Amino acid sequence: MGLLKLPFLPRYWLYMLSVILTVVLAWIMVAEPDLVAALIVPLGLSGFLALVGTHDILQSRHSILRNYPIAAHFRFLFEGIRPEMRQYFFEGEKDGSPFARDQRAVVYQRAKMQLDKRPFGTQLSVYGDGFEWMHHSIAAGEPAREPFRVTIGGPDCQRPYDASVLNISAMSFGSLSANAIRALNKGAKIGGFAHDTGEGGFSPYHREHGGDIIWELGSGYFGARNSDGSFSPERFAEVAANDQIKMIEIKISQGAKPGHGGVLPAAKVSAEIAKIRGVKQGVDCISPPRHPAFSTPIELLHFVAELRRLSNGKPTGFKLCIGHPWEFLAITKAMLETGITPDFIVIDGKEGGTGAAPVEFVDHIGMPMRDGLSFANNALIGVGLRDRIRLGAAGKVITAFDMARSMALGADWCNAARGFMFALGCIQAQSCHTDRCPTGVATQDALRQRGLVVPDKAVRVAQFHKATMHALAELVAAAGLSHPRELKPYHIFQRQSATSAQSYAELYPALKLGELLAGTEIKPFAEAWPMARADTFARTG
Repeated sequence: MGLLKLPFLPRYWLYMLSVILTVVLAWIMVAEPDLVAALIVPLGLSGFLALVGTHDILQSRHSILRNYPIAAHFRFLFEGIRPEMRQYFFEGEKDGSPFARDQRAVVYQRAKMQLDKRPFGTQLSVYGDGFEWMHHSIAAGEPAREPFRVTIGGPDCQRPYDASVLNISAMSFGSLSANAIRALNKGAKIGGFAHDTGEGGFSPYHREHGGDIIWELGSGYFGARNSDGSFSPERFAEVAANDQIKMIEIKISQGAKPGHGGVLPAAKVSAEIAKIRGVKQGVDCISPPRHPAFSTPIELLHFVAELRRLSNGKPTGFKLCIGHPWEFLAITKAMLETGITPDFIVIDGKEGGTGAAPVEFVDHIGMPMRDGLSFANNALIGVGLRDRIRLGAAGKVITAFDMARSMALGADWCNAARGFMFALGCIQAQSCHTDRCPTGVATQDALRQRGLVVPDKAVRVAQFHKATMHALAELVAAAGLSHPRELKPYHIFQRQSATSAQSYAELYPALKLGELLAGTEIKPFAEAWPMARADTFARTG
């Protein structure tokens, strides 16, 4: 019956043509027996294609085949060309942007629990500028058997959360399809990790499978807003009382478009999304570039404290991509002045993903994650508050090495968005903003969403997480350590030229405990600290 409900859409043309041709040829052969010999081969070919297309539509493992029956097999044909030929005619293993082919491949393999090993040695230029590696130990250990976790919750938190060190980064319902949200959350439930809602709010699809939720509250206050778009404490408290919500995250800025606000193109603002978010259907849904609820560092921290109170003591913090360094230092000064600290801060990097943003913002606004993470970690150490606050990191995290590198710079855990999208079947078509995602991941088109089968993809989400955690355990053990929290900047090296390299400890100078308060000469802290004031984000001096 599912086939009978399929409309004649352009992406089904090859399948529909093969079905029609099969029926017509069969009718001709019945009507004109003399033509049987001449038509037997064409009938066999068209019939074979019709059967292939029917199988494609009914199978559940490949979203792209369900949405593009028959035609999608050409993609798999090109994918299967031997590497030694593909490198001359098609995309190489290290080609592709923003994620190279081999980065995407390792996610697909781990999500499907297929062999993720590589033969013959690295294809990276180990003497080329920018090559990075991690030091190992002669006294390597055995990989940990239990998944690595971190407890999030400072002294003012009444309900700390025991989180995985890898969680699903912020992606809203609206940007992603209902089936994508369902599969991500079910995968999080299976694997025991957390799922960030994105600023689109805590939708019904986040609730279906009961996976742990980090509720992100952006400047649009979706799910916790009054009719005029202002923050509603009553509505917030009502939603935050849900036991599925484990943490509250205030989105100050997003790495791919800091200072711009969220953008959900009109094409993706369906009647359902308009109702959930409290906005108009078919009109661009744009969040303000700044929060109406606060305008100074002190007010930000009071807002953190208020959300923590309204949520009955759940871990509350904020996410930002660092811009002006004095602004983050102003927040640390406000922490010292008020005595209020967030339970966590997530540092988002400008290399992070987005459903839609102006090219100028995507390419040229915001601090990259490693720089921002190192700065935030050292700033908190420098004012003596690092032990009260956990740090998360987000920005192009795909492999265990990406995680290890981030944790060496101070992250307590990592968030990944596009990695989990690949686990859902994303092929990096980069049509997220058009509502024509070919795999049903980033679209509100009901027929395209049909390609994403929730039970199958949820398992792949959980398997990608599990395999990546195992790879991280192997890396940590190879360094002679027992937990990634033991990773330090001196474990990671970056090549500067063919004959020289520096450790992250040299590239990212560290502050000592309380050094900002005592006075430091390390740039940019020495320059930015006098410019920061607790009562304003503006530069002073």
